[in-house]
Amino acid sequence: MSNAPDSNEHGRPTALAEATSPAGASPAAAQPPVAAPSHAERARTLLEGVTSGTLCTLAREPAGYPYGSLITFALVEHRPVFLISELAEHTRNLKHDARSSLLVSESRPGDPLANGRVTLLGVCSPASDSERERARAAYLARHPNAEQYASFSDFSFWTLEVGAVRYIGGYGRMSWVQPSEWITAKPDPIAPDARGILDHMNQDHADALPLYLRAFSSVNEVVGVEMSSIDRLGFELSVVTGHGRETVRLAFHEPIASKNDARKALVALLREARTKLGIAN
Repeated sequence: MSNAPDSNEHGRPTALAEATSPAGASPAAAQPPVAAPSHAERARTLLEGVTSGTLCTLAREPAGYPYGSLITFALVEHRPVFLISELAEHTRNLKHDARSSLLVSESRPGDPLANGRVTLLGVCSPASDSERERARAAYLARHPNAEQYASFSDFSFWTLEVGAVRYIGGYGRMSWVQPSEWITAKPDPIAPDARGILDHMNQDHADALPLYLRAFSSVNEVVGVEMSSIDRLGFELSVVTGHGRETVRLAFHEPIASKNDARKALVALLREARTKLGIAN
């Protein structure tokens, strides 16, 4: 399987922009690559931010058909952990054929196909004696209400040994992630605060967003703009132009690791933008 990352996946953080134009639109002038998280990092961040997904097993009856179940999960390092009942159909399926997959997705307003999702494929098995306590601790940390039935004799912890990862980050952003990259990927440290940062920028500092565009991109005829995502390496702007909607990515000069870092980096870029545009700070 090949990994086909975004063209802006690697490179030194810089205050330059990369614009992705919809079909039929006039593309922005070519820009140098802009630093961005890898697909493995994006996938890991997504899984850290959700607690449920669809577990797909191979049905015994009718034989061989994909069988999807809503399930809650946790992570032990890179492995999803489930607490499942012996009576559940998916458990019976797994005992017959351990091949399975877990699909998780973002839940944000708007077009659901523009949201990120990850499919983990592999082999599911009961947690070993050495894994059981870690699996229990990780699962109950995410799902404390499960404490009441976690010790029932007909419930047990299972783990998914991931053999393949498919990441889709919305339109035009997708690839197979190598298992070795999935195993070592870390979740983005800004993710827990991202929603608050985006709301704050879009509601309280909307006037800064067009300045970022004017200073650091070649996008023209801007009708509207909002900040749509932020991570340790930079942020993305969803821009409405006379040609349609585009996504522009801007990168920080150096990676950030906290909400306070994000504030400082955004203020620094705004000051740089004002200076470049000849606007008094």
